[in-house]
Amino acid sequence: MKILITGSAGFIGSNLVERMLTTESNVEIVGLDSVNDYYDVRLKEYRLERLETIAKQQLANKYTFVKGNLADKALIDELFANNDFEIVVNLAAQAGVRYSITNPDAYIESNIIGFYNILEACRHSYDGGRRGVQHLVYASSSSVYGSNKKVPYSTDDKVDNPVSLYAATKKSNELLAHSYSKLYNIPSTGLRFFTVYGPAGRPDMAYFGFTDKLIRGEKIQIFNYGNCKRDFTYVDDIVEGVQRVMQKAPERHIGEDGLPEPPYAVYNIGNSNPENLLDFVQILQEELIIAKVLPQDYDFEAHKELVPMQAGDVPITFADTSALSHQHHYVKD
Repeated sequence: MKILITGSAGFIGSNLVERMLTTESNVEIVGLDSVNDYYDVRLKEYRLERLETIAKQQLANKYTFVKGNLADKALIDELFANNDFEIVVNLAAQAGVRYSITNPDAYIESNIIGFYNILEACRHSYDGGRRGVQHLVYASSSSVYGSNKKVPYSTDDKVDNPVSLYAATKKSNELLAHSYSKLYNIPSTGLRFFTVYGPAGRPDMAYFGFTDKLIRGEKIQIFNYGNCKRDFTYVDDIVEGVQRVMQKAPERHIGEDGLPEPPYAVYNIGNSNPENLLDFVQILQEELIIAKVLPQDYDFEAHKELVPMQAGDVPITFADTSALSHQHHYVKD
């Protein structure tokens, strides 16, 4: 089975490639990533080197890395022309709510143009009677729920009021995927990820950012005066969910009008257990002292600042994962 995983130097992408190489037999994986400098590229290079080492140990599997930009249509078309991908997992995207306020161009290029290029390549994978892509899995985000008051967030909820450009691009991905699924009978599944954390994660996440500031003796800002909750989800759980979803594409059906019913699905992947941000900070402080990263007498109160909500942010994320659990028999230990 030949699989394309975009964003393969990213946090979730690299963990997914590793999982596929070590748990699946006879897979060929092509990883694509631009290795941009949104955060320190040394972290991405570390992940890529790790994957190379693992790939060499897995004799039954084949792994190829391609450095390139999702927005480069010629490159994407060439990749699909040279490979009969059965499954495409699109995790490449410009992430981060706050960065989308200061750098909107990056989001339009990667999340809109880049995703369009993937959709077009999937569409043309059937040309000439070829079997083509049997399942497109792509990253959406819990950010699409915006400031919805109803919790937990369900994929049945209306999500037409994004509060950031990042969220708007992710909702756009779902709409584009639906239209391509309908028009070209492409089985597609969107996954709304909820606050993913773990080793070698994104440095812009709170647990890294807070630690960095505390070590430097700087103040950490806690938004919405501490009245924030996040549905922290460990990366291994996310990856297992993605892997299971990959194996079960939405079924193709012909509707009463003689045209394809869109083989389309969207799921939440989250922990379904939001943690209060102040509790999170308290645990972080305790762990930093235990690990001797900070001294026993560190004055945390002097380094904490409660501030108002930031533009584009939301007070709570809380995943209703019942649809995913039901459809994919996914039971978390």
